[in-house]
Amino acid sequence: MAEHSIPKEAAYQIINDELMLDGNPRLNLASFVTTWMEPECDKLIMSSINKNYVDMDEYPVTTELQNRCVNMIARLFNAPLGDSEAAMGVGTVGSSEAIMLAGLAFKRKWQNKRRAAGLPTDSPNIVTGANVQVCWEKFARYFEVELKEVKLREGYYVMDPAKAVEMVDENTICVAAILGSTLNGEFEDVKTLNDLLAEKNKETGWDTPIHVDAASGGFIAPFLYPELEWDFRLPLVKSINVSGHKYGLVYAGIGWVIWRNKEDLPDELIFHINYLGADQPTFTLNFSKGNITIHS
Repeated sequence: MAEHSIPKEAAYQIINDELMLDGNPRLNLASFVTTWMEPECDKLIMSSINKNYVDMDEYPVTTELQNRCVNMIARLFNAPLGDSEAAMGVGTVGSSEAIMLAGLAFKRKWQNKRRAAGLPTDSPNIVTGANVQVCWEKFARYFEVELKEVKLREGYYVMDPAKAVEMVDENTICVAAILGSTLNGEFEDVKTLNDLLAEKNKETGWDTPIHVDAASGGFIAPFLYPELEWDFRLPLVKSINVSGHKYGLVYAGIGWVIWRNKEDLPDELIFHINYLGADQPTFTLNFSKGNITIHS
């Protein structure tokens, strides 16, 4: 900390000059981030940057905008909802937070079922392909879940559904399929995975579910491949995450996780706060955050 303050103009100039050493975002083709938005979006972001999104009572319209997004995406992904039924989901800081929340829901549901049957709950695992994004490794390490990876092979660079189902055991909280691999953008065969896993569940009496990481493909498949069955049309798909910033014209930092039904998100994971008087249900790894991503 400096001994004395400096004029705001000087502070701005010093920081601005340092930032000039960064790369040029308009020339950045090396990450899953769109670096330009329409000027009208910039205006909306700047007019909302001072709102703390967690204060739902103070900013009910912002909350309503998030709810609209959740309902639109749930129906895009063919969630089994009635005409006026609200979808179960939440906006997140990218798909990484969405995956953490989905993973926690699977872990808690598995734990609850095991406890009810008098079985141990100390060794949960999750089955994925070795091509998953690092956020899955983070979830496994942070929340103490064994990550069982299906190895890739020459000429086949996504998870093999048959090998994935072979790795499923009674401690598997879910199988994670990728719709848009980080390595090459390829879609994994969620339909075959669902069918093979349904057979194994029938044979064993388990009810191992599927999560679809659609961060890179969730806003592509419904429009380019509408006949492709990968979403809630498949009965074992219980949750889906998707990013908003991997497709164009949206800055980084927005994602969603959608659950098939309310029953797929354990109620004990939802916190009810009343700091401002009214009940505010929340399921997030964050608390205070600006609502600029809502308007993205």
